[in-house]
Amino acid sequence: MNSLQFDSMMKKSMARILKPACAVLFTSVCLQNSALANIDVEMYQATKAGQGQSLGIITLSENEHGVTFTPDLKGLTPGQHGFHVHQFASCEPKEKDGKVVPAGAAGGHFDPNSAEHHDEPWSNGHLGDLPALFVNENGQAKSPVLAPRLKLEQLKQHAVMIHQGSDNYADEPKPLGGGGKRVACGVIK
Repeated sequence: MNSLQFDSMMKKSMARILKPACAVLFTSVCLQNSALANIDVEMYQATKAGQGQSLGIITLSENEHGVTFTPDLKGLTPGQHGFHVHQFASCEPKEKDGKVVPAGAAGGHFDPNSAEHHDEPWSNGHLGDLPALFVNENGQAKSPVLAPRLKLEQLKQHAVMIHQGSDNYADEPKPLGGGGKRVACGVIK
């Protein structure tokens, strides 16, 4: 075997090895990128004792209009609920003014731009201000909610919070939309 034949044989052998390896690498990169397109957030009851039972998941997906929050939840009180992204990736209770606040360790609304006021999701308030979450008469939330100013990459290591009662998207007459207590929380990983 001369050197030209040897080189040709080596190239063919390398091609047989590299083609499948490249295909595996390409597939894993594609799967990894598609995995980044959605984040599932497990939602739990927020209680003074800590994390309660699972209520289901909310899938976060980015599109050209912002981030869509698609709930698949059950066991909630029917009606509209305040719905927000909170500062910290924790749903643990925390004491405030001598009282235990369910999911208090999540902090306040996500506000990286220091707006320092509550407003409509499409306005200049906290980035964590989301449209209201609707829960049907069976206690299920299935209707997607769009957050037009958010990107998926901003949401990791924060929490999603559902509050009792609706939200008026203002700090008047009560701060933070007048929403009620924290009833459900999930950490965005």
